[in-house]
Amino acid sequence: MSVVDIRNLSVSFATDAGAVKAVDRVSLTVDKGEILAIVGESGSGKTVTAKTILGLLPETATSSGVLLLANGAGGATDIVSVGRKRLREIRGTDVAMVFQEPSTALNPVYPVGWQIAEGLRAHGKISRKEAKAKAVDILRKVGLPDPETRVGYYPHQFSGGQKQRVVIAMALVLNPGLIVADEPTTALDVTVQAEILDLLRQVRDEFGTSIVLITHNMGVVADLADRVAVMYQGELVEQADVQTLFTAPTAQYTKDLLAAVPYVGQGTAAAAARAEARVDTTRETLVRARDLVIEYPGRLGRSGFRAVNGVSFEIAAGEVLGLVGESGSGKTTIGRAIAGLTTATGGSLDVLGTEMVGVKEREFRKHRVDIGFVFQDPATSFNPLLTIADCVAEPLIVHGRAKATSDARKRVDELLEAVQLPRSYGDRFPHELSGGQRQRASLARALALDPKLLVADEPTSALDVSVQARVLELFKELQRELGFAALFISHDLAVVDILADRIAVLYRGDLVEQGTGAEVLGAPKHPYTQRLLASLPVPDPVAQKARREELKRIRATEV
Repeated sequence: MSVVDIRNLSVSFATDAGAVKAVDRVSLTVDKGEILAIVGESGSGKTVTAKTILGLLPETATSSGVLLLANGAGGATDIVSVGRKRLREIRGTDVAMVFQEPSTALNPVYPVGWQIAEGLRAHGKISRKEAKAKAVDILRKVGLPDPETRVGYYPHQFSGGQKQRVVIAMALVLNPGLIVADEPTTALDVTVQAEILDLLRQVRDEFGTSIVLITHNMGVVADLADRVAVMYQGELVEQADVQTLFTAPTAQYTKDLLAAVPYVGQGTAAAAARAEARVDTTRETLVRARDLVIEYPGRLGRSGFRAVNGVSFEIAAGEVLGLVGESGSGKTTIGRAIAGLTTATGGSLDVLGTEMVGVKEREFRKHRVDIGFVFQDPATSFNPLLTIADCVAEPLIVHGRAKATSDARKRVDELLEAVQLPRSYGDRFPHELSGGQRQRASLARALALDPKLLVADEPTSALDVSVQARVLELFKELQRELGFAALFISHDLAVVDILADRIAVLYRGDLVEQGTGAEVLGAPKHPYTQRLLASLPVPDPVAQKARREELKRIRATEV
């Protein structure tokens, strides 16, 4: 019998404008020990389908059809028709969930051991000593170092990847037959992502657990899934085994989805053409770093933390430098220092002719008009009380180009059209736009003052692959037309390869490698660059298996 058997599932949400159908007559099965990936862009219904399996839909939702979930006794429960009390009994024992963002899934005021034990206590009487022993055991099984000590740590004392391991441990502690993993690697660096994918594969092999994987990353699908279901606007448009789906997709939407996936090597030819077109060596250097050091001061008698350690690079007018590395490597710190948002403490950092080490704000203020900044998450960088037009017009008002949004509206409309948003979207609020639309509006705001230099900090990391492809294409177009230089910060090598003229690789504050895409990605010299490249999943199950073996070999040589 299947672990999950979904037949003609439909889910609608009640709104003021009437019912909105999120899932439309979807039928799926998941066998024991199988990993099923459900893919599609935002709004396709994949997360709603996953939450229905756990009975986590809000009261505004109405569901119909049959959703049979196998239980430990050899029977099955219809989740659609069962009551709340029974749902509470099922969650944790028959099915558990790994959420997208572990920071919000974990309670910041309780140690992780207590939170793991909470699931055990909810499903039966257990002593404190037994609960702690089980928590330590499960943390060891998910590969967390020194679990005896760290069982008493709080969530903020773990890295992003370690927090995701804790969340997986919470899901596994009651040994459920099914785990629903909703975008479990979206916010993680490629190296950490590779570790979490290995862990999920290990969970399947050791525990015999079935996994429903919700993701928009087709490389992750190729790496982990046995079968794939593709959803679009609430409907199931295609399902097949992973090999068939990648080699011979039948639905046009699946073909478009696969075509939108960036891959390393895609931008090499384009970068060579750009470099050839820019043989002019007299171009102005806008940013020059020489042995740059950035330290954060220590507190309460502790020594300071060195985030950037003697880094040297240049950005010429009209050039795009891609800065890559994992979390904590110093990428964002360098970007913020260039924009005057973080203090450069040693060496030299010349930005638009001004030395940033020891600079006073009044000396640098005149240059702020020439620097645009695109933040990683536009949802938090926009004021939710202002319309999109107000947000885009803000730089113009701050720098005295306009007195109010109404004066700047013509320029705002031009900017919105330049980033392929209708003018009418200026009257909407940030929450009324999708993630991709907000990121376009963020780009419009950054370009409002026609800057010479743009700092883009992970601007596509949270976007669906199809939306990401459109935003990257837009960025390329605008950069070609307007000629601004850019520091493009990312942990995705394939994205940087598409956009950048040159690539610089950071590792723990050190610049370990830099050069063209062909040099850095085609023939990486530093072991860290090699590991970073091998960690990046590619949308090809056969090639990805070979890369996985290569990554194992690299890790073995590092030990």
